[in-house]
Amino acid sequence: MLIVVADPNVMPHRERFEAIVPAATDIRWHIGGVPEAQLRDAEVYVGSRFDADMARTAEKLRLIHVVGAGTDKIDFAALPPDVLVANTFHHGRSIAEYVVSAAVMLRRGFLTQDRALRDNVWATPVYDSSIPQPPLFGGAHIGFVGFGHIGLRSWNLLRPFGCTAAAVTGSGRVTLDAGLRWVSDTGDLDRLMRECNVAVVSAPLNEHTRGMIGVSQLEALGPDGVLINVGRGPLVQEQALYDALANGVIRGAAIDVWYRYPTDGDCAPSELPFADLPNLLMTPHSSGVTSDTFTGRVDEVAANISRLQRGEPLRNLVPR
Repeated sequence: MLIVVADPNVMPHRERFEAIVPAATDIRWHIGGVPEAQLRDAEVYVGSRFDADMARTAEKLRLIHVVGAGTDKIDFAALPPDVLVANTFHHGRSIAEYVVSAAVMLRRGFLTQDRALRDNVWATPVYDSSIPQPPLFGGAHIGFVGFGHIGLRSWNLLRPFGCTAAAVTGSGRVTLDAGLRWVSDTGDLDRLMRECNVAVVSAPLNEHTRGMIGVSQLEALGPDGVLINVGRGPLVQEQALYDALANGVIRGAAIDVWYRYPTDGDCAPSELPFADLPNLLMTPHSSGVTSDTFTGRVDEVAANISRLQRGEPLRNLVPR
């Protein structure tokens, strides 16, 4: 079996990957581009992008395995019906750490204090009586927009602080009794935003959720509210988010998912000047990027290849 690995995130775990896959496999590492001859004979392709030209070339392909959750760069329509596509996750713990650290930083005002002190301004009630004393983070009510593995992992870390929480999901249900105050479908999104101090957005992006958080939802979150988006950028309307931050409609935000991504070199994550906002934590889709995430992903990809070799059912197959 010829395996072509074209995902650079696997490279730091090369020895681990090669030790787990079946011994009889031939692994070729082509991070900078896959030669046509290698692609033609590959039975397994490990990477996040697979277009129609690649599909026409890959005559022996049996499996495309994405080393992550997103399969939006796979041209499913161009694939023969017998080619399987699988993905993998393992980023829940890493993203949960991001959610908690960002929530504490923004709720307590540490981000604003950091930026002010860089200009020699001591932005604390001790030195400026016009600044109110911030509440203890443990008193925060968390609103989860989406409550899958990321929401659950985040909530498990937030609960020991003493926080309370509620959630809205597409189905109006959660799989486990997680100790939430209430759970409903997205018809109660406005209620969730009104009641919470910190809104954590991790819903999937689809035709029903695109732009689900706009002007009215951000106004409901209010001037003491914090938004954390670790789902997809377009879940939150771009202009509405910028205006809400710029005009103090909400207190602050941590945004890890954006509206534009680099294709060849660096680029701004939006056409709007988010970088000028002092109440925004900007990160480059890095909340899930830890060695823990990719160790788990590499293990799962290698295990799936072993299942393919043995003729066993694969895990995390993506529906066509």
